[in-house]
Amino acid sequence: MSDQFSGVKDVSEHLKFDLTHLNTYLEENLASIGRVLDYKQFKGGQSNPTYLLEAEKGKFVLRRKPPGSLLKSAHAVDREYRVLTSLMDTDVPTPKTFLLCEDDKVIGTQFYIMEFSEGVIYWDPLASEAEKDKRKKIFDEMNKGIALLHLQDINKIGLNDFGKEGNYIERQISRWTRQYIDSETEKIDSMHRLIEWLPKKIPDQKYTSIVHGDYRLDNIVFDGSNNSIAILDWELSTIGDPLADFAYHCLLWHIGDISVSAASEIGIFSEKEYLENYLRRTNFKLENDWNFYIIFSLFKVAGICQGILGRVRDGTASSDFAIQMGKRAKMFADLGWEKAKKIL
Repeated sequence: MSDQFSGVKDVSEHLKFDLTHLNTYLEENLASIGRVLDYKQFKGGQSNPTYLLEAEKGKFVLRRKPPGSLLKSAHAVDREYRVLTSLMDTDVPTPKTFLLCEDDKVIGTQFYIMEFSEGVIYWDPLASEAEKDKRKKIFDEMNKGIALLHLQDINKIGLNDFGKEGNYIERQISRWTRQYIDSETEKIDSMHRLIEWLPKKIPDQKYTSIVHGDYRLDNIVFDGSNNSIAILDWELSTIGDPLADFAYHCLLWHIGDISVSAASEIGIFSEKEYLENYLRRTNFKLENDWNFYIIFSLFKVAGICQGILGRVRDGTASSDFAIQMGKRAKMFADLGWEKAKKIL
């Protein structure tokens, strides 16, 4: 699996851009990195095409909107750039940002440039690439990273206007419902049932924080000692409910039906242990809403997958893996509805 996603490849034909135009722009706006001599495309990622720049002064990363017709509010590289820039001086592990270009004429779409965080990415959700006795450390670092993010004071880091406060899940249900409908390639009955059921069951929002929106193991770069050094892919970040954000990446215990004994055998925390570690770090309180957060997260990931399949349909998908990923929408929606039926 790691070979399929790790590293770089030659740039896909429809994602190439004119290096001369880029260098002319950088000469005036980011001369400190020198001329860009070559560029490659990172294999991983489904949404915003990401490139490794080989410049005179080192390696850098360029992340851009994909070309073509796009869903409204999707591929928001300007929001990614803003949140990363705001978090640079905090203890949240993030790459340093250098420049945001909102002029589509330079390479065809908006883009930003950040540092290249060289390290290890575990593409398997269970970190099977690592030795068994290292996996708890990896998961604990993942837990710590999201806890640190949720503890940031949005006023102190200048992100108090980064999204609307309150009603986060209600707004998210509306957003992913629209994305699903706009991207629908065939009717998924369970998705339509969740669209009707979820708004009636929303718990009160107890906390407000910056949320990542797509926090998972393969969006984290680790160093050789398995310390987290960079959280990536902030396209869906906003102000919202941290408990919903946390639940999203806990889906792996549900999708794989990982019991306590299975977690021990794999060498990771049980879901209960992992949740308790997060609540201890944040001092948040969780009442009886955990099942709802999991069902909502399954609905959300189904919406994301359907959006990927919609981009395949529209010719704007940025990865060969997109078709396989998109077809998982029904699986996630079906699982979410099965769980919802148990608490109707």
